[in-house]
Amino acid sequence: MALKSHARGFTGARITALAVIALLALALGYVSTQGKEPLEVPAGAKAGALTLNPCSYDTEAGPLPADCGTLVVPENHRERGSRLIALPVTRIRATGKNPADPVFRLTGGPGQSNMSFKEASRLTERHDVVLVGYRGIDGSERLDCPEITSALQHSPDLAGSETSRRMSQAAADCSRRLSAAGVDLNGYSLPQRVDDLEAARTALGYQRINLISTSAGTRTAMIYSWRYPKSIHRSVMIAVNPPGRFMWDPKITDNQLAHYADLCRADAGCAARTGDLAATMKATAAKLPDRWGILPIKNGNVRAATFFGLVHSSKAAAPLNGPTVLDAWLTAAEGDPSGFWAMSVVADLSFPASFVWGEFALAGMIDAGPVDRYYAAGGDPGSILGNAAGELLWAGGTLPKAWPVSPDNRDFQQARPTDVETLLISGTVDFTTPAELATNELLPTLRNGHQVKLAELGHSTDFWAYQPEASTRLLTAFYDRGQVDTSRYVPHKVDFDPGAASMSNIAKVLVGILVGFASIAVALLGWMLLRVRRRGGFGPKSGIWMRILTPVFLGLGGWFLAVLAMMILWPAGFIGDLLLIAPPMGAAIGLGTYLAWVHRDRAPSTRRLGLAVALAGSLLGAWFGFSATEGLAATMTTLTGAAIAANLGLLILDLVWDRNAPEIPAIARERSDQVPTSARSALPIARAFSSAPSRDAERG
Repeated sequence: MALKSHARGFTGARITALAVIALLALALGYVSTQGKEPLEVPAGAKAGALTLNPCSYDTEAGPLPADCGTLVVPENHRERGSRLIALPVTRIRATGKNPADPVFRLTGGPGQSNMSFKEASRLTERHDVVLVGYRGIDGSERLDCPEITSALQHSPDLAGSETSRRMSQAAADCSRRLSAAGVDLNGYSLPQRVDDLEAARTALGYQRINLISTSAGTRTAMIYSWRYPKSIHRSVMIAVNPPGRFMWDPKITDNQLAHYADLCRADAGCAARTGDLAATMKATAAKLPDRWGILPIKNGNVRAATFFGLVHSSKAAAPLNGPTVLDAWLTAAEGDPSGFWAMSVVADLSFPASFVWGEFALAGMIDAGPVDRYYAAGGDPGSILGNAAGELLWAGGTLPKAWPVSPDNRDFQQARPTDVETLLISGTVDFTTPAELATNELLPTLRNGHQVKLAELGHSTDFWAYQPEASTRLLTAFYDRGQVDTSRYVPHKVDFDPGAASMSNIAKVLVGILVGFASIAVALLGWMLLRVRRRGGFGPKSGIWMRILTPVFLGLGGWFLAVLAMMILWPAGFIGDLLLIAPPMGAAIGLGTYLAWVHRDRAPSTRRLGLAVALAGSLLGAWFGFSATEGLAATMTTLTGAAIAANLGLLILDLVWDRNAPEIPAIARERSDQVPTSARSALPIARAFSSAPSRDAERG
């Protein structure tokens, strides 16, 4: 009988698989090349040059017509011959006729971009709104400090002494690296940021401008009004930070907690849980739980997260807001510290990457003197939260010693009198910029100053989120007529019930997801292994579907299992590390892909080679996928890369194996097919590592 060969080579199914793999690989490669293109100084440009082109800007009211471009400024306005840097500029055009003076936006931080302002549409009826990028963040020179980010991400406790030491060393290393790269760190100060704004005003042709500033951005607005008062028509400061107040006062924080305790007593639900909120928190803080079951709780993380949560009182800032963190404290006092664990995790995930640390340090150095005096006086006096947030951001007081202080700061470390008409807006439960500081320390220096205190609101997010029509009326009335109009405001009341978004619920959901996916991955691999041992493997169609569907569950499950192990055994680890994502994902996906591919008809040497190819390919693909992007998206690209490489490797192996396999007479195959399945030799997966020849090999 004539010989017939196996169905081998490039079949339709294999061609389709290769096409899908190629498309996914191209998509992954495309993602790896996508990133924000760095801003560059235009060739031949001189200081003060501004180029603009029509564009659109996304706001909460939809995209609006705008002009986008680049402003060229000296890196150091004080140094003749300083190199040039480029800053982005966006002008969102007024939508009405005969626009009044424009509004320049100054966001907070420090260490955060000034180019995002979705609320701009509230002001564009009569005003252009202008965004000028912050030097060191938005421009051609970005002062990233991965040294600091890494030190915090691998911290045993964000507010601990060991973390302060590491952060201080990391800051010094970053400063030296940037200086060695030619960066003039003295040029990245708040006074020089003001020079950039003035250069933009001049280049845009505006005679006068209005300012709207929030949080740390109010410090920039103050310096602008002191240096260039004739350039400013009116200034609105939201969540005011007077000079010297980048370090928080723990005594004021305790007073604010006492105020919250009064609000709690007036709330039926909160009062039913405690007679004195502040006293309950103090007692709980004295014996803060260090574990929730087997999961560790980081003391400093909880205290720092509590402070930053108390910055906002409305649900707009959920899940980290005042009512949510206070509920976690009350729940812990009732015997359930799960909310503390969730806060600890949230702090680890969010705080290290919240700032451009180089710019944060340089801008913050304007308050280096008050920070030194705070620690020289003994630091925290024994407050409820231990000023953990200040310990974190100032590295336990060592940051001013590790980072240079610009000489520009000397003249702007105390409040000065000004004639600029200014409106201060404060929330009465804002922990980071307390209303009393604006009242006592800045308002007396404003000859044309006004202050509005919004009851039971916190920081700037609360201002923008609560009753937008009221805040819009307040702003536009002041800019257009110099009037302070709060007529549309209805007093806010703190809601102490966090609802489903409580930290305790978040903790249970997180653990459920971690354990659930890890269990699914283990069970899935166990079932696949058992099927291979008992039935020899998967059929062609079912094997293909397993290779398509299982990588998501196996990849996430492998990663989550590693995360659980890290949290329990090595709390100083970071869940976003390459070694915690790529190897577990790669190993789980590689093993699952192999089990969906392997069959007893393959020779032991082929099975061993297939296992090696699947695992090696998956691990290599996971590494490439992780490198393709950053943040949460990196987990998905890691998973995709692992699945692509494992399947591609096995597909190539199949093609090579088929090409080299001997032809078998058709009658022999027919006789082989007639042998009952129960009589065939079911080789377990363990024999894939054995060197003993199989019947398949002997027949070959």
